[in-house]
Formats: sequence, structure tokens, C-alpha cells
Amino acid sequence: MPELVELFDIAAARRLDAQASALLGDGGASLMEQAGQAAWHCLLERWPQAQRIGVVVGAGNNGGDGYVLARLARDAGRPVTVLRLDTDAPATAVAQQAEQAFIAAGGVVERFDGDLPALDLLVDALFGIGLNRAPAGAAVDLIDAINAAGVPVLSLDVPSGVDAQTGHVPGVAIRATVTLQFIVRHQGLYTGAALEQVGGRRLAALALPAEAGAGVQHSAACWAQPRLRAQLPARRANTHKGESGHVLCVGGNLGSGGAVMLASESALRAGAGLVSVATQAAHVAPLLARLPEAMVHAVQDAQELQALLPRAGVIAIGPGLGQDDWAHELWRQVLASGKPLVIDADALNLLANAPRTLRDAILTPHPGEAARLLGLSTAQVQADRFTAAKTLADRFNAVVVLKGAGTVVAAPDALPRVIAAGNPGMAVGGMGDLLTGIIAALRAQGRGAFDAASTGALLHSLAGDAAASEGQRGLLPTDLLVPLRRLVNPDS
Repeated sequence: MPELVELFDIAAARRLDAQASALLGDGGASLMEQAGQAAWHCLLERWPQAQRIGVVVGAGNNGGDGYVLARLARDAGRPVTVLRLDTDAPATAVAQQAEQAFIAAGGVVERFDGDLPALDLLVDALFGIGLNRAPAGAAVDLIDAINAAGVPVLSLDVPSGVDAQTGHVPGVAIRATVTLQFIVRHQGLYTGAALEQVGGRRLAALALPAEAGAGVQHSAACWAQPRLRAQLPARRANTHKGESGHVLCVGGNLGSGGAVMLASESALRAGAGLVSVATQAAHVAPLLARLPEAMVHAVQDAQELQALLPRAGVIAIGPGLGQDDWAHELWRQVLASGKPLVIDADALNLLANAPRTLRDAILTPHPGEAARLLGLSTAQVQADRFTAAKTLADRFNAVVVLKGAGTVVAAPDALPRVIAAGNPGMAVGGMGDLLTGIIAALRAQGRGAFDAASTGALLHSLAGDAAASEGQRGLLPTDLLVPLRRLVNPDS
């Protein structure tokens, strides 16, 4: 994956397609031919031995792409079955042309009657990027049959049933083995429920006139490992610890000392020069035994915390904080400090209970915490993660890291970033505390809030992937600390 990967919303994709078709002067026929050819080449490359090919076509131009692929497969001597629903006769002129060309080449279009023939491979050309609702009627039976067929599935542009704008899956949807996107990468295929459906993602850029992109802008950026080198330059030979930042971690209420311990250790492993910890007295000895490099302080009230604030460059608050009087008192002092903040866990819940605009903060909510901050349900947040993250950023004037599959990082007046790393093994308590420390360390080392949040989320996810090499079940936050040190030094 290149260093900067642009993602596009549906409006931009449609505008690009329309402008290219107008410049080519053929109503989109040549683009459809290119898309069908690209899909056929993808099929040959990925499944060269597949003989019996089924192509499920819809009424729109996505179905037209399927007709082109079917014609090319038939011309190559492969047995091809083209299936459609009774209601899905081609509805656009270019799709009708593609169907006629397939039939003229000797192809036959069959109606889906509830059963699929024996096949080696299925091509999903049922719904395109325009679908933003749950499939209904006979389409549900067809998608269920495809998913139950037990053969690989190549989805064209988007797995049918997935909202390419948001990544939401409102009903049944194709579980693709590979999704081949055309012209641009669709932002919704990189986050949320869509990740269960897309399989391997590929792009066929197609040959467009140079002027086709006029006025078309991407809507998000996808961050992957190549971004690290630019974000994490090698240190100067004459560096001292003060230049690497001082993080103060505030949290660890009674019974939750491990959370602030994880945040503190990850801050050190991510390169902070100094890490102080403000926590309950009961946790001082265990934390020092685990992490003698940290400066650990028993803090019983706001006055004791006040003495620690001037030296801190960045304050990470929330891991294990709780929501009792002790937590409220520390929270108020931290808010009044004027320091750059990384806010997680119970600190987010305190913020939700008394919302306020923030000055220089990074919020790291999981979907449930984001829902409380927005006054929505978790399901509503997950249905449109881009909008949820952007709304939070605007409402609190802060950078927001909306955690989960395909983490979304948003900031006021900036395009969101999607993290292309991470795995289900990271769904375990303590992972978020680790992320808080990493982001705080990068912020303390001089990264801007948006870059610190984005780079921290990427490091965290990549470390999770490295640590999961021996399996995802049983993965612990502390397993990420060794690969984290390697990843935070990309030039080593």
C-alpha cells in the first residue's frame, strides 16, 4: 500500500464517473468495458483454475460490468452462468448494451429460482455503490444462496448489501473473498461492519481522461505502515530526555491500578522521555515494581495533583479513573491546567455528563463512549463512523480517535483518517489504556494533536498485528510492548 491512500465518498465517485463518461462521449460504455476487463483479469490472476463461473447481475451499471466479464469468460471458453432476479432487467442504456453483447456472443441470461448450480466461483455484480438500505424481497434469498454456496466470491466495486459511503451493513450482504473497486477506493469499505464483508480489497483505476478528475476531492485518507517513517524521524545524536517530553498519567482508582500502569508503560515504550503517574496510594508500590522507570505519586486530593501539573507537557487522564469524588476532583484540576490532554475511559464519561468545549485535547472513545458523548445509541454510531467521529471533533473542538475495526481519526477542519491495521484479538480490556499512553507520548515529543493521534492509532494497531502472529485469542495488551518499540523506530 502506498504512503498516502486516498478514499472517496459516493458523491465524488459518481462525479468522477460522470465526468469521465462525458469526456469519452459514449455514455460510459468504454468505462464499463474497462471495468469488466479488469474484473476478468483479476479473476484469472486470483483463481486461474476456476472453470464454472457464475455471474449474478443487477439492473444497474454494476450488473453491466458483470455482463462484460461474463462475455469475456465465455469467449475464453469457460462455462458461464449469468443469473438475475425477475425484476433486474438492465435499467440503463450501457447495461442494456452490455447484456446484448453477451447474448450476441452466445450467452444466456437465466432467472434465479432459489437454487444455484454447481460452480467454482461466483461474481457479485448485483448492487453497486448506490445501495444505502437493506436488500429486500428475492434479493435476500439470492444473497443468502451466494453466501451459502461455499465457493469464492469476487464482488465488483462493493459487496452487495454494504453501504460504500459509511461501511454500514443494514441487512444481509455478500461475504466477498475479494472486492475489486473501480476508479477509486470507497471510504466505507475500510471501517466498521464492512470489514466483515469485503475480503481482500483491490483497485482497478481504469484509464480516465486527464480532465475527468477536475473538482473531485478525496474525502478521507487511509493510513498504513508506510506512514510511520515520515511521522517518526530518527532522533538527533545530541538528544536529552527533556526533549522527548514529559507525560503525566492520571488515573488508577482503587481496584483499577492496572489501567494507568498500562498507559504509563506504553508511553515510555513509545518514546516519552519522562513519565509521571498520579494514582491512589495503594497502587504506588505495585506500579514501581512493574515499572521502576516511572515517577509514581500517591495523590489523594486536588492539592497533591496540583504540585505535579507544572512539569507535565501532556496529561493523559482516564485509564482506571472511576467516577467518584476523587475522580471528579482530579478531572476538574486537569481541565483547569491548560495542558494538552489525552482523554480516555472514565474521563470521557465525566465529559459526557458535563459537556464542554476543549482547548487542546485528543479524545479516544470506543463506540459506546462515543454514543454517550453524542447522546446516541452505539448502533447509530456504528452505522456511520465517519459522521460520528467528525461530529464529536466539531462539538468538542478536539481530535477524536473513534476506536474499533477501521479506527477513524477526525479533527475540526480536516479530512478524517482511517487506520488500515488491527485485528479482532485486540478486543480485550486494557488495549485502550495502551493506546492512550502511546498517543500521549507522541504528543509530548512534539507531534501535533492530529498527527499524534493518527500515528499513535497506527502504531497501536500494527503492534497488535505483530503480536497476533501466534494467534488472536489470548492476546494481551502487554504483548504489544515489544513490537511497539520496534515499530516506533522505523529507521532502525
